[in-house]
Amino acid sequence: MKTTYAVSGMTCGHCASHVTEEVQAINGVDGVTVDWDSGQMVIDSSDRIPFDAIAEAVAEAGDYTVTEA
Repeated sequence: MKTTYAVSGMTCGHCASHVTEEVQAINGVDGVTVDWDSGQMVIDSSDRIPFDAIAEAVAEAGDYTVTEA
């Protein structure tokens, strides 16, 4: 299952790397693709990941916010 989210506040590839690392650590996430330029994040998982867990991981990565796209 692929789910797309919008992440705001990223300004460079380093930001995207931090978001990727934190979200990838969520139990059940199989893969993450983050494009800082477009602000798009795609999560690949077997089951739906709770939005609260995603929002917490994105906030842990830095001063970023995530919304369901």
